[in-house]
Amino acid sequence: MKSKIAITLLILMTLMPVHAQENIWDETEAQKRERLAWWTHDRFGMFIHWGLYALPARHEWVRNRERIPNEDYEKYFEQFNPDLYDPNEWAKMAKAAGMKYAVITTKHHEGFTLFDSKFTDYKAINTTYGKDLLKEWVDAFRALDIKIGFYYSLIDWHHPHFTIDRIHPLRQDSDKGYAKLNKGRDMGKYREYLHNQVREILTKYGKVDILWLDFSYPGKHGKDREDWGSMELLKMVRGLQPGIIVNNRADLEGVNGGGDFVTPEQFKVPEWPTINDKKVFWETCQTFSGSWGYHRDENTWKNIKQLLVLLIETVSKGGNLLLNVGPTARGVFDQRAQNSLNNMGDWMKFNSRSIYGCTQAPNEFKAPPNTLLTYNRKTNRLYVHLLDYPLQNFVMKGMKDKIKYAQFLHDASEIKISKPYGHAFDFKMGANDVNLSLPVIKPDMEIPVIELILH
Repeated sequence: MKSKIAITLLILMTLMPVHAQENIWDETEAQKRERLAWWTHDRFGMFIHWGLYALPARHEWVRNRERIPNEDYEKYFEQFNPDLYDPNEWAKMAKAAGMKYAVITTKHHEGFTLFDSKFTDYKAINTTYGKDLLKEWVDAFRALDIKIGFYYSLIDWHHPHFTIDRIHPLRQDSDKGYAKLNKGRDMGKYREYLHNQVREILTKYGKVDILWLDFSYPGKHGKDREDWGSMELLKMVRGLQPGIIVNNRADLEGVNGGGDFVTPEQFKVPEWPTINDKKVFWETCQTFSGSWGYHRDENTWKNIKQLLVLLIETVSKGGNLLLNVGPTARGVFDQRAQNSLNNMGDWMKFNSRSIYGCTQAPNEFKAPPNTLLTYNRKTNRLYVHLLDYPLQNFVMKGMKDKIKYAQFLHDASEIKISKPYGHAFDFKMGANDVNLSLPVIKPDMEIPVIELILH
């Protein structure tokens, strides 16, 4: 007969959440770093939000914001015909901008799929366009050696068995009425549909480098890992594509293999994100403007300096930047997006060495005022990004005997290490400080970069 203590422990184990007892897979930290090595090297990717919401052109959450039922949203399905769609041009623009990987919405919350799924008729191949948009995209981006990522929305406002919740277009303004609204809906049937479609996108298009699942919202009238069947889903994902990198939005925090990186969205983090005081892999997803999908009248577009600072600052804190474009309903990047991509590319052409393979600088290096530092461990080079161009004297504190050579990155022109220039003033520096003598005229770069080759 078991003791009271043993029986109590057995009961407690039975009551514990399943995810506390299970791992999706066993992988050492070293193995994970190796699996993510290409991603942490490349640092910069393109996000693409594209779907039927490009037709109303007033935000990808238009169904939610305006509470549009399926029958009223159907007109966009009937009119969808991206006749100017040329993914080869998209890929060229991504590559020219310096983006090394790309993630596209295979299905967003509206439920419409860019790919040819056998589990739904609500797909691009059944529109006037009549083709598998995802296959064309994959082929074009792979041809330019850009790694492939698939976004898939766990949410689906079109599916008849997706239960109505607090963010559904048919949601209630009060807590009452949800049971009546969801009569006849079976989340189990939707969960099976979800898993079937994820299996499709991971088996029909060859090697997939990234899977971006979006998103969970636990709590009252919300959805969590149980609704998605996240444990089983991620086990399937890892089995089908063992090398894949997966984000953290399936509500599997603390489960080994439940997500590879965290995803702060639409803000700049103050420091390298940590979990239990341990630095984690991270990627911030950001937009050129205030919308992910094409938004004709949205005007809060970031200027080129803001975009560059966003990229540089992200890398300076050990992270990746996934920068979004929302194509139009005819299948092109609008001119504002093209201008931003071109401007990013103009800078990256000459300064990408301070981004690729770089990370946060060691603590021994202190950033001078109005600068951001990145550091390449393999080459032992420190990059100083001049956000506000200084006049001639540029002091690096504590860098004496650490700098072997200094140059501007954009043209490899030498920057002399010399005594500070001054007139009628005693310019004092610390014993271990170094002065770099910069030209008075700012180089023709939005943000000039000093490359320091270290001893």
